[in-house]
Amino acid sequence: MSIAGAFIMPHPPIILPEVGNGEERKIQNTIDACRQAARRIAALKPDTVVVTSPHTAMYADYFHISPGEQAHGDFALFGAPGVGIDAEYDSEFVRTLTDTAGKAGLPAGTFGEKDPSLDHGTMIPLRFLNEYFTGYRLVRIGLSGLSVLDHYRLGKCIAQTAEAVGRKVTFIASGDLSHRLKEDGPYGFAKEGPEFDRQVTGAMAEGDFLRFLTFRPDFCDAAAECGLRSFIIMAGALDGKSVEPASVLFRLPAATKAAAST
Repeated sequence: MSIAGAFIMPHPPIILPEVGNGEERKIQNTIDACRQAARRIAALKPDTVVVTSPHTAMYADYFHISPGEQAHGDFALFGAPGVGIDAEYDSEFVRTLTDTAGKAGLPAGTFGEKDPSLDHGTMIPLRFLNEYFTGYRLVRIGLSGLSVLDHYRLGKCIAQTAEAVGRKVTFIASGDLSHRLKEDGPYGFAKEGPEFDRQVTGAMAEGDFLRFLTFRPDFCDAAAECGLRSFIIMAGALDGKSVEPASVLFRLPAATKAAAST
């Protein structure tokens, strides 16, 4: 088996009614898009869902893969402690991925866990997916300060691992794009914000994921991007595969979602 589909999904906590308290209705198009993505994933019936998140453990020189057999997380930090997500990890996949990455010269593994709780970058996509399908195991991977090429190479290792362990895998790249789109937003406005979103969503629509590797670091910093390296890992997982991008993009003030299937 291999990568059956790949999806880029946002993770703003306000998208949940228990957190948004009505504000989520302002981004109904994005909610609808997340549900559409979740239905597509459910239709694939994956054995394993790999989530790359900017909000789990991150190291400068190491890719952290969550260890153990299961995990729980909640939205207490966002005022909704009663809203939680439980997940079962695919520990065999994790072990094989760690070995595969090591053979490729990539520092990756389960050491150095700071907080075993699921992060919101992982939970929000899973909250939507769990409305339609729960028969999967999770692999949660953090980003790193390593090069964009190393992130791409990790994606290739994920695809190789899926084949090695015989799993049908769906990949979710969690990320919110630019945080600098509105003057009244928490990060303010920068002209690089909307330009970053335009270029990323354009690449998504065309299936030109290699373009993610060409963005200048100063441009990404000015845009206060969230998730680009998550998208690059996804691009690596799709290396050499025929990709048919989804034809519809939905956006919200600080996040955009797209989906692609192989």
